[in-house]
Amino acid sequence: MTLGLLVGAAAVYYFLMPGNLIIGSISGLAMVVNSLLLKIGISLKVSVLILVFNALLLVLAYIFLGPEIGFKTIFASLLLGPFIDLWELICPYSRLIGEGMTSVMGDPWLDLCAYVLLLGASQAFLFRINASTGGIDIISLIMNRRCHMDIGTAVTISGAVVCATAFLIHPFRIVVIGLIGTWINGVIVDYFTASINKRKRVCIISKEHEKIRKYIIDELVRGCSLYTVRGGYSDNEEVEIQALLTTSEFSSLMEFIRKNEFPAFITAGNCSEVYGLWLPHKQQKKIKENHKRYD
Repeated sequence: MTLGLLVGAAAVYYFLMPGNLIIGSISGLAMVVNSLLLKIGISLKVSVLILVFNALLLVLAYIFLGPEIGFKTIFASLLLGPFIDLWELICPYSRLIGEGMTSVMGDPWLDLCAYVLLLGASQAFLFRINASTGGIDIISLIMNRRCHMDIGTAVTISGAVVCATAFLIHPFRIVVIGLIGTWINGVIVDYFTASINKRKRVCIISKEHEKIRKYIIDELVRGCSLYTVRGGYSDNEEVEIQALLTTSEFSSLMEFIRKNEFPAFITAGNCSEVYGLWLPHKQQKKIKENHKRYD
């Protein structure tokens, strides 16, 4: 969670703030409010405003998302602002801005691409472990859980509303870039979320189905389903094994089948979402150790 926050803070500090882009995030909203306050003679750091806004939204996280994600969001939101200051202490972005350039990348579109790639990866990873960076991500998670939206769509909608506030301080062109960036951010979050959550749905037809079944249950510690099927060409009855595995577990299973030279017909497809009973790796490892101790 800390690593994900460091990546997100780096995206904000090095690519959002120097280019003065307003993307649909709590950081973008803080930049808008900061500019409005400066016009009336009040000076507050962006990191301080991020901390204040996140604190106000934590109540929503606790009420609508439950204590676990509420606690993790408290941890994340309290550290995001200080982590921005940490990057400033380690390597100020002024060192990275070349002569005649107005930002680290020197072009708002390149700043936008770098920002949404880093932030999207950070958000997807935090969502995967039932956490968030706080702020607008809290609204996105509430929309995802309560309205059953894809997380990327929820990020896009909530972000676009915040991004539109930039019309108060920025020209039309900059705001449009921000809106496009918000949409791309939602697409990237969906992409990384699907990649992180990817599972393999494996179907195997083999005479050695019993040995394969035992390997899946005893070694991979995964469940499987057995189906009696009839070949349309041979008219023979066979047993088909179906299982959901991680990518590494699928590789181990294929290596087991190749090593033992089992004759088998195998198909595999990707699943990006799995609901119901699915053992986390820690529980899976514990069950496997118990099996070995029992044997």
